[in-house]
Order: sequence, then C-alpha cells, then structure tokens
Amino acid sequence: MIGIEHITLASIPSLVVADNKKRLDPLPTLTYLHGFTSAKEHNLPLAYLLADKGFRVILPDSMYHGEREAEMSDEQLQLSFWNIVLQNVKELKNIKEALADQGLLLDGRFGVAGTSMGGITAAATLTQYPWIQAAGILMGTPKMTTYAKTLVDGFKTAGNLPVTEDEIAELYDQLAHYDLSKQMDKLQERPVLFWHGDNDSVVPFDHSYTFYDIARTYYTDTEKIRFIKESNRGHKVSRHAILETVKWFEKYL
Repeated sequence: MIGIEHITLASIPSLVVADNKKRLDPLPTLTYLHGFTSAKEHNLPLAYLLADKGFRVILPDSMYHGEREAEMSDEQLQLSFWNIVLQNVKELKNIKEALADQGLLLDGRFGVAGTSMGGITAAATLTQYPWIQAAGILMGTPKMTTYAKTLVDGFKTAGNLPVTEDEIAELYDQLAHYDLSKQMDKLQERPVLFWHGDNDSVVPFDHSYTFYDIARTYYTDTEKIRFIKESNRGHKVSRHAILETVKWFEKYL
C-alpha cells in the first residue's frame, strides 16, 4: 500500500510518498517541485504513480506557498518569483542531505523534476549539483535569463515595474549563474526529459525546444535527452505527460 507522510524535512513542510512497507528503507528518490501559486498536494497523482514503481517521492512546499504562505499581495508574490526559484535550488541540497543522513537514498539515486516554476528550478539545479542523476522539466524553461527578460518586458508594458534598472541588471547577473542554457556542459549527459505544450501562453514553448535542439548535440547517447511536444496544449500538464515522466524515471533512476 502506498502511504503519504506529512513531515518537516530540512525545515521544509513536505509530503513523502512511498510504499508503506519500505518507508524506512533506502530507495531511489525523486523530489518533485510544484508550480507558481500551487502547493505540494497538487502533485500527489504523479507521486502515487512513481511510488507504485518503487520510488520515494518528496513533495516540498516552496517559499511563500502552501504551508509557507505569507501575507503578501499578488504583486509582491510576482516580484518574488526568482527569489523563490533560487531558494528552491538551495533547499534541494538540504533535502538531499537530510535524506542521505537518514540512510534513505539507495546508491545515491536522486532525481529532480517539476512543473512550470518547478521545472525552471529543476533545470537550474543541474547547474549546481552533479549528484542529480536524472531530471524532468515539465513546461519549464532552462533559459532563465531569457525568461526573466520576458517577464520584465511584460511588467514594463503594463507600466508597473517597481524596481530600478540597476536592480534588473543585478537580477540578470545573478540568474546567469543558474542558467542552464549558458552552461550546457553541466548536463554531463545526464538523462533529462522535457515536456511542453505548444500553445503555452505562460512559459514559452520555444524556450525549452530550442534549448533541447542544441543540448542534444552534447550527448553521445541522445536517448538520454528527450523532448515531448504536445500539440494544442496550453499551460497544464496532461495525463500523457505524467505517464511519460513516470516511465522516464523508471528507466533512468
């Protein structure tokens, strides 16, 4: 039977989904990161399917989300987007270390995936942590700096950007350190799955596809990097995407 445990892991409110009989055993482990304005509980269907295949799945709440929600306006939350992403990156290391300290990682098998903001985070973590063995990026972008510029342009068009040009330039410099599109060598031929709907109006489809088109030239085994395009699909993960993600980690993690 698959169980759901509500815990605080590395000071982060999280759900742990795994076979009850193996709850304390070392298992291949995946951390799945939710999207902007979402929460950990929203990814339970995917976590269940992965746990049924023998994985331990960690579903953490991002800063200012779920149990970590804070008193802030929509605008303040929007302006905190990149701080949340970078905090996610830092916290993934804490999650992994906490699991390792408890002896819960089987042979160091640790993967990461996420939806939208979570997918953006997953791409960014690949620039920082060589111990990530496989990744899944669902309707996210590995082009952090390019996407940040898209968001800034949107704020400017709306006439509502309460930050200075110097602060914007500082943000771009900071994001470049985590921007996978600027350091593709850090892929290190690790298995990476992309899924994106071609009608996505939130995170541009072409960001992930053009990245993939170049990134696959860095692989000797091109089966380890895959892009699934779903036609006429907007910014919502499909059942097909969920099932393919499960198959991906079953194969590579």
